[in-house]
Amino acid sequence: MKLIHSNLKKGEIKLLTQELDDLWYLSNIIEPNDYLQGKTLRKIKVASSEERAKEASKKPVFLKILVEKVEFSKHNNTLRVSGIIKAAPEDIPLGDYHTFNIDENTTVEIIKEKWLKYQLDKLKEACSETKSSILILVHDREEGYFALFKKYGYEVLLHIEGNVQKKRTENKSSGNFYAEMQKKLEEYIERYKIKQVILASPAFWKEDFLKEIKNDEIKKIVILATCSSATKNGIDEVIKRPEVKVALKQERSAKEMNKVEELFTEIAKNNLAAYGLKQTKEAAEMGAIKELLLTDSLIQKSRAENFYFELESIMKKVDSSKGEIEIISSDHDGGMKLDGLGGIGAVLRFKMKY
Repeated sequence: MKLIHSNLKKGEIKLLTQELDDLWYLSNIIEPNDYLQGKTLRKIKVASSEERAKEASKKPVFLKILVEKVEFSKHNNTLRVSGIIKAAPEDIPLGDYHTFNIDENTTVEIIKEKWLKYQLDKLKEACSETKSSILILVHDREEGYFALFKKYGYEVLLHIEGNVQKKRTENKSSGNFYAEMQKKLEEYIERYKIKQVILASPAFWKEDFLKEIKNDEIKKIVILATCSSATKNGIDEVIKRPEVKVALKQERSAKEMNKVEELFTEIAKNNLAAYGLKQTKEAAEMGAIKELLLTDSLIQKSRAENFYFELESIMKKVDSSKGEIEIISSDHDGGMKLDGLGGIGAVLRFKMKY
């Protein structure tokens, strides 16, 4: 994401989206009652010269809307922001509804009554963070998963399966399977400019595969790790392993999962923690929250079910009491665990009585 213009006294920030990950950031920054303005396509009725009838065609126009709904689909990589038109050319009625479809290379301006610290932090993060350069390969002798780390969670690039020799005397994966994995590994390293490969497996399969890798330059960027299964759950497991903490310390997913683990540690000790909407709201009202965690899926749910104002109130109280706010992706194990607590929790400054 690129910052084009900023005037916080007027609440104005103008941005250019540059990659699909930027849409996730914007979905957590743009809120109901914000203003959004920019160029967009709008159906406009024009008179036909032959029939003198009005025909509708989409044309680029500059509009300003008062935001009512923000919808983000991670799977389709679409961000739709809908609201009431407040400023438009003369041939477009004010008060009508319009939806901005935001994708890559879209310029938009967001106007807020007040920007909260965590929102500005999110923007700074989005504008400064580079694309992920870490690839994970979790495998055993018969299947493997390639995953690329993203700003929100990770993306599974490929699930690969091989033909396994079934005789008890043979406990090796077929050479063709390892050769195919190596081919895909080289392809992804080149395509995504990978700087670190985390190779993980149950038992000794990772060492076997590493021996088969002929490219010494690839071997130099490999970190070996252990997991209990060659599945998607194995990817989440690998993120927590001590062997990969150094490589992942700058990766958003690892940071988020560590924050959730800290919250669960406090909950297990029955100590400095609150979770669920009710407890967290009470802690926010007391100024007790040191760090607020909430999932992006809870934010989307609250907007769809019209209780976002409760979350917004909590976030504003935490912001005013100098607490930190972290939006956690539900795409990884940490976010799913937090969703199990209602999608919201907090590490506290002092213990509350419930």
